[in-house]
Amino acid sequence: MGQPKTSTRRPWHTPRVAVATALVVMSSGCGMASAERLQLEPISVSSPQVRDGGPLPSDYSCKGSVGNPPLRWSRVPEGTKSVAIVVDSNSRTGGEVNWVVFDIDPRTNELPEGSVPVSAIEGSTTSGKVGYSPPCDAQENYRFTVYALTGKVELRKGALLEETLKSIADKTIAWGRLTAAHIE
Repeated sequence: MGQPKTSTRRPWHTPRVAVATALVVMSSGCGMASAERLQLEPISVSSPQVRDGGPLPSDYSCKGSVGNPPLRWSRVPEGTKSVAIVVDSNSRTGGEVNWVVFDIDPRTNELPEGSVPVSAIEGSTTSGKVGYSPPCDAQENYRFTVYALTGKVELRKGALLEETLKSIADKTIAWGRLTAAHIE
């Protein structure tokens, strides 16, 4: 196990873009707001169970029964009013969103395995399910992205994926990512 590895890559420089990120980027618009986001220091995202660039343990996949892996994040900018998490696959063919959690209290800096923070809300995934939809494709990359937002998303539980991602994009001021290279 050892020390959790922290991702220091800038998420906007990832060469392949999955559905969630594409929707977040497209709905955030062009121009100054996007350019400012590019220059922000990323949020640091880590996990005691998943190394950045390493495999996703099968306990957190559709072969396991634990649910989401534990996540930790730091360097959330001052002025953040809420936090959101999006888990998606990084696929050349479009990808899939496996989990969306939003309206997380900005003082929260970790998520235990198999849980949702108090008062947080889960949106729909690509499959239409509400909650963590465990990844299944063993060869796919899975991204755990934490977003710092200027306000709450203020949507209901199970809100449509497109609506949720657009609201997250419109409020994003910083973000960071932990990527699992495949499922072990």
